[in-house]
Amino acid sequence: MTMSVIKFGTDGWRAAIAEDFTFQNVRLCAQAVAGYLNESGDASRGLVVGYDTRFASEHFAAAVAEVAAANGIKTYLCDRAAPTPAISYAVLTQKAAGGVVITASHNPWTDNGFKYKLDFGASATPDVVARLERHIAKLEEAGCPVQRGSLQEATRRGLLETFNPAILYVQKIRSLVNLEDIKRAGLRIAVDPMYGTGSGYLPLLLAGGKSQTHEIRTERNPYFDGGGPEPIPRNLGRLTGMMKEGAYEVGLATDGDADRLGVVDENGRFVNQLEVFALLALYLLEVRGERGDVVKSVTSTSMLYRLGEIYGVPIHEMPVGFKYIGSKMREVDALMGGEESGGFAFRGHIPERDGVLAGLYFLHLMVKLNMRPSQLVEHLFRKVGPHHYDRVDVPITPESKETLMRRLEVARPPSLGGSRVKEVDTIDGYRFILEDGSWLLFRFSGTEPVMRIYTETDSPERVRQLLSEGERLAGI
Repeated sequence: MTMSVIKFGTDGWRAAIAEDFTFQNVRLCAQAVAGYLNESGDASRGLVVGYDTRFASEHFAAAVAEVAAANGIKTYLCDRAAPTPAISYAVLTQKAAGGVVITASHNPWTDNGFKYKLDFGASATPDVVARLERHIAKLEEAGCPVQRGSLQEATRRGLLETFNPAILYVQKIRSLVNLEDIKRAGLRIAVDPMYGTGSGYLPLLLAGGKSQTHEIRTERNPYFDGGGPEPIPRNLGRLTGMMKEGAYEVGLATDGDADRLGVVDENGRFVNQLEVFALLALYLLEVRGERGDVVKSVTSTSMLYRLGEIYGVPIHEMPVGFKYIGSKMREVDALMGGEESGGFAFRGHIPERDGVLAGLYFLHLMVKLNMRPSQLVEHLFRKVGPHHYDRVDVPITPESKETLMRRLEVARPPSLGGSRVKEVDTIDGYRFILEDGSWLLFRFSGTEPVMRIYTETDSPERVRQLLSEGERLAGI
């Protein structure tokens, strides 16, 4: 039997459109979801199906709905592209057993994907992923039998409803942050939804006050300017240019499915994801005076440990992916969870990343401390000390991955960047923890054919030094 091309990574299955991401394979995944729900006894609660702005996403979502309804599962199909957090929240409001989101999130424009959400709005946990993959394997062994019916027939039988997921989602967001504070502040905000599903949400939520939002790249463009809708510096040239012109006080960007946030300061400098994570934690702990555990991925900032000491809150470290972080948040009733990718989740909402809410919290932090983004970073560093970060993405093949893994498994350098290597762990990848608190991590992406090398240390110069030594250590 040939190996299945359908493998769920850190958050769902993603693949190249028309190569592996085909209607046949999407329907196969939908049939596996139906089998899982029937096996779990949850099929009667129904399934939410949503999608993003990528090529043919609405048609792939319709294919999922056709299969779910044909299996007798009440299906709630979104009537428009929507942020993944809005669709995840709809799983709660519809009281459904789960949800499917057709999205490849930040991946290149050539890809699309299939995410599964649990009944509490979070990413599928490893055990659920394993059960879905077992159903897929059984279906493939049986020749891929898939039940499928027309949407018209499903509607007639009461098995399909379409709905707008934005309505209740926007209501929920309004209940979580003091929008009037932000509206009164007179902020000038540049917004880049990167042609994705975040388009229109911040202008809608902040309308009617002194603050002004100017949105770019709002139209649907599945080509995403030829790259991927990931809010990192190489993809935010236009937003960065606007900020350098001095007309705006902050730039906010959301990724393709609006579950990640990128921030550009008033001078056009990208506020990296680790700084944003620490600043959002500072907002909750210092500005709002809240207390609760914080859950971080191994790739994220050690600044959280210092904040944990200052404010007396536990910090939990997990492998990369909200299938781990969301579950841990629920277990400990965490105040916040997040990862290096720019995805952050908050107590009182779903245990899932939300770029729109994270952006609003960042704006409220600016208002309450009366600081621009660069001043916020300085304020943070005064509390926790200077921390600087970057990463390198190295394209790999299955063959080169094996070679790199063998090399890294035995790598034990006595020092890196002029500091003794104190510890090596393999929580998720290969992380070298240095005596001075710096760290260097090698990790293979669960969603793209790349190996990422990350570091966090005390100066930009040492960032470059450690990444360079990391490349040499990997033999790149």
